[in-house]
Amino acid sequence: MKRLTALSVPLLTLAIAGCGEESDQLPVDGRDFDGVNYSEPAPYQGRVIDGYLRNARVWLDVDGDGKYTAESFTVELDNGNSAVIEGGEPMAMSGQDGAFSLDLAALQLSPQEGRPLDPRDYPLFAAAIPGTTVEQTEVGDQAIAVGYVLSANPGVRNVTPLTTLARYQTALELMPGGDLGESLAGINVTADYIRGQDDRAHAYARALVKFMTQQVASSIPERAGAELSLSPEEARLLGTSLLRHAPAVITAVDQAAGDDYSSVAIDTLELPDVTVSITDPLVLTGQQVFARAESGELPVAPDNLVVSTGLEFEYGEDGRLAKIAANGCLALSMPELARLIDAGGYMGRLSTQWLPSVSLAPAGWDAFNPENDPDQVVDETLTFDWDARIIEFQTSTLCHAARGIEPASTELGAGAEVSYSWSEQDGAISELVATVGGVGADAGAVYRFIPGAAGVGELVADYVISKDGQTLESVERQGEPVAVACEPVDEETAQESFVVTETLSYLFAGYEPQPASFTDLALEYDTRTLSTDGAEVKVNRLLRYAFLDPALAGSGNVTADAGFQWLLHYDSTPDVNAPNLIREAYLSDYSVQSCGTGRPAPARAYAKVEYSYMKLSEYLLEAIQ
Repeated sequence: MKRLTALSVPLLTLAIAGCGEESDQLPVDGRDFDGVNYSEPAPYQGRVIDGYLRNARVWLDVDGDGKYTAESFTVELDNGNSAVIEGGEPMAMSGQDGAFSLDLAALQLSPQEGRPLDPRDYPLFAAAIPGTTVEQTEVGDQAIAVGYVLSANPGVRNVTPLTTLARYQTALELMPGGDLGESLAGINVTADYIRGQDDRAHAYARALVKFMTQQVASSIPERAGAELSLSPEEARLLGTSLLRHAPAVITAVDQAAGDDYSSVAIDTLELPDVTVSITDPLVLTGQQVFARAESGELPVAPDNLVVSTGLEFEYGEDGRLAKIAANGCLALSMPELARLIDAGGYMGRLSTQWLPSVSLAPAGWDAFNPENDPDQVVDETLTFDWDARIIEFQTSTLCHAARGIEPASTELGAGAEVSYSWSEQDGAISELVATVGGVGADAGAVYRFIPGAAGVGELVADYVISKDGQTLESVERQGEPVAVACEPVDEETAQESFVVTETLSYLFAGYEPQPASFTDLALEYDTRTLSTDGAEVKVNRLLRYAFLDPALAGSGNVTADAGFQWLLHYDSTPDVNAPNLIREAYLSDYSVQSCGTGRPAPARAYAKVEYSYMKLSEYLLEAIQ
């Protein structure tokens, strides 16, 4: 098989520390320097270390899946041949002082197959098994209560929490250095720090294991009491979290140690409390809002719209939305906040993530304009505290003056302009309350969102919004969805990525008098079965819905007297696991459409919104970088 990139000596930009007394047959830093070509089935020896771990399962990960493979398997060789590795991957249980010796006989190939496989081409893994593995300490053997997995880069034969950090950094293709490199400066991450009498490295390792076991206990508690076997997806997410929080773990050790790392009480350290999503969903990470025309007046041809707001969506390791930051202006939507709350804050649980909403206020461009704001600083934020059931909106702009919401300061951090809280019943949101702060005309006003019988999990669900006890708007769905009752869709239209196949009538009340043309309202859906990557995927895509918004219509640069509608576009080839993710949305005047047709971009639009998504693990890795 192809030789994997070996661990470089200055990994994480660390200087190799001096070593203490060393009598083991391996170099103290755990690497293999002898240069021997492994033509003979000599044992492959090393140690498993937190403190020394006895009865840990150690294996050479020849098939590259990060899990121990006990049965025979086939590998592809560099010479084009394939070979069967009989009896599974080389494995042993560690003994006294964590020592292990792997029998490499299975890696010896016949001359017809090719050269023997070199164990230095593959990473080592070690599983600490509850009820089986014990840690040797100065006060005696300590049983392992929560399972965890350690690993080391190819060629490294000490398997420790520090080599695990190094391997994750290599496997996840992160650049060396950064905060982690600074935190571990002067530490030889491949060393046997016990034999080398490196109390600092040993303290770091013990704290990292505590953090890892906390992650396992909170993220996959059903497996915490057994031998841990991680899928590549789970390992990627747990490893990303480990790398992300390792500097904080190391800082906690440094603060507790002072000048004496040998006496750090690891069990008393307050380490980051992190729960990791192990499903790696696609999540919405950004929106570009095009809601300005060079002429200043809206609507215009969509191609004449320019960017006026950029939104970034921030997440924790558990996949919960933590913050939305806007360069420009956010548009607040109580129905959409309620829908997110009903999903527990997990954006990836929503089939369609975050229906579009925009501000058309000219002040949005003033905040975003690169000439005024060359550094593109954040102008508005929505911050989520899920445990406290609080969402806070802060702004430094005048984008919401038409709604009576103005900032208390031209800088963020001077207090929330709007604070949201909610109550739940039978596991679902029963009321969302927004209290306006700040200094605007609406200061002290209270808005209430109450879901109707349909709840809020559905798109554009039944609801009533009131302000200080007076109803502002409501949506009431009429009956059940019905298939379109028109001529069959022609072959050309059927190939489009948006085709109306189902409608659901609804009533929109409020903001009287309503435009005379604002009638025959219906949610339009695409419910076809589409082909993607050889699989058939049933989609449920909202394509169009209408609404009224006097503040939006009265933005000063807007000519609107017919109500608004959103037209939503999706990928023509859906993602198997997330087929209903919006890619583009257009805001235009409301008009009654005929069913069974596609929904192209409108001739004139007030705004366009472009969505971007990432796997949660990719987002978290980017945040580390």
